[in-house]
Amino acid sequence: MSLIWAGRECIHTEEDDRKRIANCVRGNSLRGIHSCFCCGNSLLYSIHDIVYNDYESKPRKVVMLVSLAEYSALHGRSPDTLRRLAEKGSLSTAKKIGRNWVVDRNEPYPVKKRLNRKELKVLSLFSGCGGLDLGFEGGFDVIQEALNYTVHPDWNDAATGTSGKRYLPKTRFSTVFANDIRPDAKTAWNMFFKKRGVSESVYRLDSIVDLVKAHKAGESVFPAGVDVVTGGFPCQDFSVAGKRKGFNSDKCHNGNHIDTDIPNEENRGLLYIWMREVISITEPKIFIAENVKGLVNLDDVKTTIENDFRSIGKNGYLVVEARVLHAADYGVPQSRERVIFMGFKKSALIKKALDSLSSANLCPVYDPYPPKTHSFTTSGDSLLLPTNLLQAFVGLPEPEESCDSSQQKYSKAKYMGRHCQGQTEIKLHDIGPTIRSEHHGNIEFRRLSAENGGKLFDELERGLSERRLSIRECARIQTFPDDYEFIIPANGKTKGVSASDAYKIIGNAVPPLLGYHIAKRLEKNWELYFGGDA
Repeated sequence: MSLIWAGRECIHTEEDDRKRIANCVRGNSLRGIHSCFCCGNSLLYSIHDIVYNDYESKPRKVVMLVSLAEYSALHGRSPDTLRRLAEKGSLSTAKKIGRNWVVDRNEPYPVKKRLNRKELKVLSLFSGCGGLDLGFEGGFDVIQEALNYTVHPDWNDAATGTSGKRYLPKTRFSTVFANDIRPDAKTAWNMFFKKRGVSESVYRLDSIVDLVKAHKAGESVFPAGVDVVTGGFPCQDFSVAGKRKGFNSDKCHNGNHIDTDIPNEENRGLLYIWMREVISITEPKIFIAENVKGLVNLDDVKTTIENDFRSIGKNGYLVVEARVLHAADYGVPQSRERVIFMGFKKSALIKKALDSLSSANLCPVYDPYPPKTHSFTTSGDSLLLPTNLLQAFVGLPEPEESCDSSQQKYSKAKYMGRHCQGQTEIKLHDIGPTIRSEHHGNIEFRRLSAENGGKLFDELERGLSERRLSIRECARIQTFPDDYEFIIPANGKTKGVSASDAYKIIGNAVPPLLGYHIAKRLEKNWELYFGGDA
């Protein structure tokens, strides 16, 4: 057996190797500077650098050893549970070094998944065209480069999808209720989800205010037995790109302008209060609320919202501190930051989970936020490079050569000069711009002409003309799959979806891949939070 220290190879007996590691573990808490037994070189050592290479096995076997604490955080299990599994021999690569256990970080978690796990019901508010809904349910294609099997070795069973992409398996979550006030969003949502067997009656085209009032008047509005409530309450009033009126929004819950100057809880900037009402009515085990990053910079808005959520049901929910997630850290080829609020029903949590989630120093095992997989805002040996637009657009023909109506449609708005928003050219080898809910003239350019400062010279030399991003290109930047249709003709009483509509509902959506990361983290930790029968 050959042991490699930080890339340098020395030959020892296996017993020497074990003693060497034991000394490191006992004396330095798995980290420090050490001298090699064989050559005496002083090497920077981390537990991540221990790699065994068995040259007699075919194919070559590589083992990356980590502590049980790190392995437990990776798989959402407690270190005590994993220690018992190691002692029983259920972890095949586990080795006891002194008083500590180490295990191959790529070893799959040994407990077999239960085949008949309970479906977890999701009630979706402010659903739009369903980016977060799709993310929570899974079952869609993403580009290969978006998946990090080092961080998520259990995702390695993702099947091959269309056009060489990877198919993300369905989760335990199922959407049983959705709502929005936009008819075009409902049309797009139903067009996609009916292919999954979801009834069109699941989506209610009503204001959340009207739904809550109908419930209080005795109407049966919300389904029973809801496990999760999700909602991206309207964000334009908190957005950096918007007018940032926040709680002082001049729009009503149904999208109309408010005629009075008197503040009220039905304005758009306070619709999270009505989401709070729905949570109080349905009593889910978890709720997830989403908004733009700009919200955290508006006075004490973030703290106010957290406290309002905590007071649900006479302080019945534990609200962990809201966190800003950057989509590019999760394989989404886009500059998009969102603040996520999460709350847990205290009476549903097991005691250890309640204590851990209440702690000021949240244990990584119980952390409900997903671990990063790509290195856009941070670095790390286990992280992949951010995905880019060249990868996202692979296989997409030019609009005039495409049979996909969503690729055929793009804004014809002319270049208006760099002083205006949306007048820049994308960078193919970088992440894309934030896809905003915008009108045609604010959609970024797929390519600019040389006269207007275009840099994609190879494409220009091939005679490709200046144009803005197509509907499908925006959808791919958001990680919507290609079988999601965004250009839909009107049909009787059903509202159609135009190109202008499509730009808006795509820009309003949560990237499905980001939603999938959140859902998979909660799915993995579900029994850790709520026990084995949850």
